Amino acid sequence: MVKLSPSVLTADFLTLRDMLPKFEQSGVDMLHLDVMDGIFVPNISFGVPVIKSIKAHTNLPLDVHLMIDSYIKEFAAVADWLGFHYEAGSNVAETLKEIRANGAKACLTIKPKTSAEEIYEYLPLCDMVLVMSVEPGFGGQKFMPESLDKVRKLSAEAKRQGLNLEIQIDGGINAETAP
Repeated sequence: MVKLSPSVLTADFLTLRDMLPKFEQSGVDMLHLDVMDGIFVPNISFGVPVIKSIKAHTNLPLDVHLMIDSYIKEFAAVADWLGFHYEAGSNVAETLKEIRANGAKACLTIKPKTSAEEIYEYLPLCDMVLVMSVEPGFGGQKFMPESLDKVRKLSAEAKRQGLNLEIQIDGGINAETAP
């Protein structure tokens, strides 16, 4: 089943509250919130206070994508889904467990140059895997079609392991690339 989780990264934050009912009425499944710290990726976006404000004004689940390597407990408290990068350097298994222990669904994210096979051992600890189809940190990039092979491999491996795993793809998705 295909689900839609539009990113608010390029939203006008002065009008975002007014846009939330429009997202709900459009039938999207959740909102994707990209959190960047200027260290793991070169841009800075927003943090827990903005996410708390968004959560207070929508019933949509919040899909929080951390492009940072700390503050798991704080973000798990305001996220429905919480994802972090495999490449960030944290203890992957422990971080996935910590996310779940703090009440959010756990998502492991991989960059374009990371192979799907590198994370197979962590799939049982994941509720979702996010495959980046652009280099993280910058909006408006062109979709990398080779990322679809990772989606296929992860789907097959999840099935082989008997897992009910959601797979998300992020970056360069538009009317042409969505199908």
